[in-house]
Amino acid sequence: MAQKIVIVGGVAGGANIASQLRRNDQNSDITLFDKDEHIAFSTCGMPYYIGGEVEKRSHLLVNSEKFADKFDINLQTNAEVIKIDRENKQVTYRDSSGEHKTPYDKLVLAPGASAIKPDFDGYNEKRVFTLHTIPDMDAIQEFIQTHQPKTCAIIGAGFVGMELVENLQALSIDCTIIDRSKQVMKLVDKDMAAMIEDHITSKGTHLLLNEELNSFSNNGSTLHLGSGKSVQADMTIMAAGIRPNKKLAEDSGLKIGKTGAIKVNNFMQTNDPDIYAIGDVIETNDFLTGTPRHVALAGPAHRQAIIAAGHMQGNKIEYSGVQGSAIFKVFDLTVGSTGLNAAVLDHLDIEYKTVTHEALSHAGYYPGAEKICIKILFDAKTGLLYGAQVIGREGADKRLAVLATAMKGRMTVHTLTELELAYAPPYSSPKDPVNVIGYKATSKLES
Repeated sequence: MAQKIVIVGGVAGGANIASQLRRNDQNSDITLFDKDEHIAFSTCGMPYYIGGEVEKRSHLLVNSEKFADKFDINLQTNAEVIKIDRENKQVTYRDSSGEHKTPYDKLVLAPGASAIKPDFDGYNEKRVFTLHTIPDMDAIQEFIQTHQPKTCAIIGAGFVGMELVENLQALSIDCTIIDRSKQVMKLVDKDMAAMIEDHITSKGTHLLLNEELNSFSNNGSTLHLGSGKSVQADMTIMAAGIRPNKKLAEDSGLKIGKTGAIKVNNFMQTNDPDIYAIGDVIETNDFLTGTPRHVALAGPAHRQAIIAAGHMQGNKIEYSGVQGSAIFKVFDLTVGSTGLNAAVLDHLDIEYKTVTHEALSHAGYYPGAEKICIKILFDAKTGLLYGAQVIGREGADKRLAVLATAMKGRMTVHTLTELELAYAPPYSSPKDPVNVIGYKATSKLES
């Protein structure tokens, strides 16, 4: 049966569900609203365009007209949905010609999240930036080309901060990272974060932890910190995290979860069964513990889009929860994590043990072998894997992939010893580091 389906927001969630719906349904009327110009783009690629690794801006963008034509979508860009009338099943949107209303049978909320942009005294928008959208990227690029800054302060040591510092320093911009936490990348444990900290400082990055930005002065070029220190910077990047764009949902009476994102069930439905939500705006449950999590990653958003599209078309496949597998590059290191880290397990009062193993990425006698460090967290009695973290110059990505897959299969550390992983001197060792850390972990299990 043909339906009128309205989607709010594009990028990984909204654009994906639009295409998925059309692949299996040639008759329904699908309208997608996005408040910006671009329906979809690679958020993760933006630091590399700024640094020159990605040469063409167009490589990060999906052509809106081609997308609309290919999937027969009524695409409305530069059009913001500002109200949901759940009783009459219609939305109000605003574009250049004013406010309009359109009805829906099913509504999908995929408005994403926005970069946190605190209002500090002395804040100067001409030299203080965020990096979350294409206009953000363009503004940074234009400032660099026009003003040729020599110094940059990065507020936040998460994904954006870690990926930007490498690319800015490639442009001969001296960088200072400022974070109020005790470590960089709270995604990993403190001992693993220490390796990242040592690496970035060895590359000339200035790192100030346990420091908080209080204000700006001198037209935004002087940053005043909580400790009383000050930092001079020609430009500042606010990389302090994101917040889900939940206002539209809140205003229409949809439930918000404990994490501050929209609460959905395993079919991506909100408390209104005709309204779905996916992507960075939602709260889902952890794959292992069932506890609420807000994970803003492209992979889960794509899976959520498939689940929601299928459910609208009569399929009853449930979303099994989120692992939060993530990976990033910082200078010469690859850093990856999956599952839960020590801080989360402590917060949940879950007993666990950890094992860390350092090895070479492949056979030591074959040229190019690099050190790799793996850490796993597991149930003290059963050996069930709770989380894993991997850092290295080579081979870290494939070890993370193996461990993420093992977690998805609810494997134990015993199983890690039995995995038959391919070996040849350029790629691994007869006993892969994943096998070895499994042996080390089994020796620590409680009898």
